[in-house]
Amino acid sequence: MDFAPSPRAADLADRVRHFIDEKIAPVEEQYHRDVDALRASGDAWTPLPLLAELRAQAREEGLWNLFLPAAHAGEYAARFGTDGGAGLSNSDYAPIAELTGRSFLAPYVFNCNAPDTGNMEVLLQYGDQAQRDRWLDPLLDGTIRSAFGMTEPDVASSDATNMAATAELDGDDVVINGRKWWTTGIGHPDCKVIIFMGLTYPEADKRQRHTMVLVPTDTPGVKIERMLPAMGRFDEPFGHGEVSFTDVRVPATNILLGPGRAFEIAQGRLGPGRVHHCMRLIGLAEASLEAACRRGTQRTAFGRPLARLGGNRERIAKARIAIDAARLLVLNAAWKLDTVGAFGALSEISQIKAHVPAMAQEVVDFAMQIHGGAGLSDDLPLSAAWTTARAIRLADGPDEVHLDLVGRLELAKYPKEG
Repeated sequence: MDFAPSPRAADLADRVRHFIDEKIAPVEEQYHRDVDALRASGDAWTPLPLLAELRAQAREEGLWNLFLPAAHAGEYAARFGTDGGAGLSNSDYAPIAELTGRSFLAPYVFNCNAPDTGNMEVLLQYGDQAQRDRWLDPLLDGTIRSAFGMTEPDVASSDATNMAATAELDGDDVVINGRKWWTTGIGHPDCKVIIFMGLTYPEADKRQRHTMVLVPTDTPGVKIERMLPAMGRFDEPFGHGEVSFTDVRVPATNILLGPGRAFEIAQGRLGPGRVHHCMRLIGLAEASLEAACRRGTQRTAFGRPLARLGGNRERIAKARIAIDAARLLVLNAAWKLDTVGAFGALSEISQIKAHVPAMAQEVVDFAMQIHGGAGLSDDLPLSAAWTTARAIRLADGPDEVHLDLVGRLELAKYPKEG
């Protein structure tokens, strides 16, 4: 296997790197300070004009919807995509996602932020033409945002078959009831649609009980109960919310793929999304290690640079090895996803989802430690980076679920004799 990006992907990566270095990085620190000031005044949920300006520049330069998959992009890549009018393979998008992970703003600036990327891929792969016209076009155009409602507060959502919220068929409608939380993106004022997963057929096989439905956020009965801080951070202007659905009625034409087919959709959605998450985390870890190395060479204590104290050179070496090993693991998963599909890459996808966030958290933790008290403050992005890595150890399935799957698949190679 060859992990070298195609010439087009290499060109896009160079341009993304340049855009981040020249246009995003110089303003990102001040952007976060401005958000902090707005939070103190009580309104940090309205996106600052800077974001719209950066997004317009990125789109003008052809750095837009970079995530669009080669297999499903079609006409959408020509209308809404990057230069060249075609989508990218997972292998080609991976190094671009790594670059965007170095910045908290970059994924949104390039219209490549979660959960919108996953939701757009769902609509590309499973939506009908009417659903695409109503929701996919404006999402690709960047004029609306979306959310994904799966996790619930009252059941162990690591086992999605526990889901209690319902999506019941009633003639030409679907009636939705229940409560979701950690619904990412719901706080954005442009969030116009939620992909909701609910129970439809309680007596069916556990993988055929649930349905995914497109629910406009302004439908009567949809209510944001509260926005949830993750380790004290609200992540404005996107946020994570607890949302209640009370007798929410939408047309059955809003069902994706068909009743009872939610798990099929989820499997297709989460594979590429986990590659995206993990590559962004590798970028986050790289930026954190760079910060640690700069701090270690520029700061002195007890008459010596920090890098030469307390085993820090060894820690730097281990961080370099961990990041490089994780990158290869993710590139392998992306290659398997491209060549044999999500079901053929189940183990590889779960391997990276269990390994990479924990690796990133450890690297960021070291960077925080070498920065001393500053590492805990919001003067640096490290505490936010640590929170991001820690949160993703739960998002899209906790570590334990993925490790269990890898173990079961490995043991399946050794059936009992006789």
